[in-house]
Amino acid sequence: MASASEKMVPPSCACCSAGNDSAIIPHIAAAAAPSADWTANVPDDGRLNKMTIVHPVDSLPQPSINAKGIITLPRPQPSHPLDPLSPAEISLAVATVRAAGKTPELKDGLRFMEIALLEPDKHVVALADAYFFPPFQPSLLPKGGFVIPTKLPPRCARLLVYNRKTNETSLWIVELSQVHAVTRGGNHLGKVISSQVVPDVQPPMDAVEYAECEAAVKSYPPFIEAMKKRGIENMELVMVDPWCAGYFSEADDPNRRLAKPIIFCKCESDCPMENGYARPVEGIFVLVDMQKMEVIQFEDRKLVPLPPVDPLRNYTHAATRGGTDRSDLKPLKIVQPEGPSFSVNGYYVEWQKWNFRIGFTPKEGLVIYSVAYVDGSQGLRPVAHRLSFVEMVVPYGDPNDPHYRKNAFDAGEDGLGRNAHSLKKGCDCSGIVKYFDAHFTNFTGGVETIENCVCLHEEDHGILWKHQDWRTGLSEVRRSRRLSVSFICTVANYEYGFFWHFYQDGKMEAEVKLTGILSMGALMPGEYRKYGTVIAPGLYAPVHQHFFVARMNMAVDSRPGEALNQVVEVNVKAEEPGDHNVHNNAFYAEETLLRSEMEAMRDCDPMTARSWIVRNTRSTNRTGHLTGYKLVPGSNCLPFAHSDAKFLRRGAFLKHNLWVTAYSPDELFPGGEFPNQNPRIGDGLPTWVTQNRSLEESDIVLWYVFGVTHVPRLEDWPVMPVEHIGFMLMPHGFFNCSPAIDVPPSKCELEAKEKDIKDNGVLKPIENSLASKL
Repeated sequence: MASASEKMVPPSCACCSAGNDSAIIPHIAAAAAPSADWTANVPDDGRLNKMTIVHPVDSLPQPSINAKGIITLPRPQPSHPLDPLSPAEISLAVATVRAAGKTPELKDGLRFMEIALLEPDKHVVALADAYFFPPFQPSLLPKGGFVIPTKLPPRCARLLVYNRKTNETSLWIVELSQVHAVTRGGNHLGKVISSQVVPDVQPPMDAVEYAECEAAVKSYPPFIEAMKKRGIENMELVMVDPWCAGYFSEADDPNRRLAKPIIFCKCESDCPMENGYARPVEGIFVLVDMQKMEVIQFEDRKLVPLPPVDPLRNYTHAATRGGTDRSDLKPLKIVQPEGPSFSVNGYYVEWQKWNFRIGFTPKEGLVIYSVAYVDGSQGLRPVAHRLSFVEMVVPYGDPNDPHYRKNAFDAGEDGLGRNAHSLKKGCDCSGIVKYFDAHFTNFTGGVETIENCVCLHEEDHGILWKHQDWRTGLSEVRRSRRLSVSFICTVANYEYGFFWHFYQDGKMEAEVKLTGILSMGALMPGEYRKYGTVIAPGLYAPVHQHFFVARMNMAVDSRPGEALNQVVEVNVKAEEPGDHNVHNNAFYAEETLLRSEMEAMRDCDPMTARSWIVRNTRSTNRTGHLTGYKLVPGSNCLPFAHSDAKFLRRGAFLKHNLWVTAYSPDELFPGGEFPNQNPRIGDGLPTWVTQNRSLEESDIVLWYVFGVTHVPRLEDWPVMPVEHIGFMLMPHGFFNCSPAIDVPPSKCELEAKEKDIKDNGVLKPIENSLASKL
């Protein structure tokens, strides 16, 4: 047996147990990269030069072979290559960047906007999963041969840094090879691999900046006078929500860091969570320089009275409906007496036949890696490399000020992960819950932890399948359960829950749950606006849309390094009347191969039941057809704004529901990495697809844009009940039959059948009127 400091290559590797030294060579092909070097590409958005970090395999210590010819490896790294950065790694990366500052003044100006793992090449991940981290899966690697290295390349961090002194944004890559010294209390630093100033961009805003902006506005004398004109003397009641400036003209150019706040005012109230959004302050325009944190433009354009105090504005316990909550609700408990069916090892999750890894980034929040399904004798079958929500855009449909300026890019301008919050058992999640913490750097470089940020739990999901034989009355039924992985973030007034659900029949579901408080507007007495819904006297909610972008790097039956997927579009068509349709009832599904990126800009079409299938070009099922996974749209929409709307300069990716690209590691965000004050038209997806790369046999990335059009209701006030939106990834010819056929009956059904057999000696059919007639 291998000692505690080493581990044995799994016995499933025949060439490693052949008993001679030469057996070591022919085992892994391209385990690191095609050039036999470790490589990691530094992401860029078209304005940075791509840099390659090279760690030659020949320079790494090689495995040792004992007298019996068994290859042994040293203890694996404490962190998997895809694990989120630990607090120690974050501290090390920040200290390394600080130490590299040119002058003390520049060091003092550094503000750390984002820090995340620099994800390694897919081959590195494959090697880690095959030989360094359990459960060992050598089948992930292509067949071939060269020596297995004894350790993985060092992990790297990618830092987005804003210099408040110089108004410069820079990207840093730091190698974390010395993180162990920090955990022992040492002062060792990592290694700066690259640093690059990114011109003409503004990074996301930070919560510290928002607080400073609110304080600057509330202390500005002309603003104080404007509030007095509206009857507000107590500035503690005033709420200043700093919204990013967007880009409407050259005045919003990123050479200045700008915010255009929206103002609200609370009522004098004893409610601990007084709903300030019930009293919007209109007619005031404020422009704030967020670098210098000073008001640079102020206009009191129009005196709009504050809406009257709405008695239904608050939402806390017993605060509305006469101060009483409903009393006829009995407890409902989720009980799992034998524990959950999932297992977790670090960030690696196994449930039923699914397995995957959990990650988390400041911009995207939850990331799902290395999704695979264990399919009987076929073993581990990859489905997707990486799944995440990469952008969210909320444009408003009211042309009046300030609502026309509301077009938040919540991932790129704020960060979904950075706005996540702790979840509470029994409220946000139920049953037996596994939580994962999330670690971030704050504005000044310290480490902050969001406890219980990601929730993993099982849910009952009704009937999985059922059939009753009408002749005998005998019935078989199976209940469905799903594994849910989620996080929830708050962006100003709205809450968004992001979920990935895994099902026993091989389906995956992406779901967003929208709730929170409407962003309101004030009306002049007697005024009516057709661009919203009147909620209370003097108070209305503008119409708006919520768009979400899911990025899915698929890997249907494809190991890392393979580019063997393609995408076909499926449309259902009615057969034309004629010899082939004499009864005029015929219709069929027609498939069209999307051969290139420009062909693959597609929209949903419920009139043809349109869907898209990602297929493996080399793997077939028992009928000889290619194996695949189908993207099934849910409800969806496109922007109602005119194509010349200013926010569509930055959000041109919203113009189509589906985009497909050939995988590139530096193409992560559909509007580019820096949508904040972005003056460039069509950054991101619309630019990338002009390369028109081939998709006929490729490493496929799906970008699915889905949205909801929100015409507010009175029932959405004071807090909007959850609205659901999402889509399905469904196996399509991936399995040879239903993968849910082996789900066992529920315990109550088995007990009922056992009782019938015990009482009568045979299984008693269920009586029904039709069976009795037969």
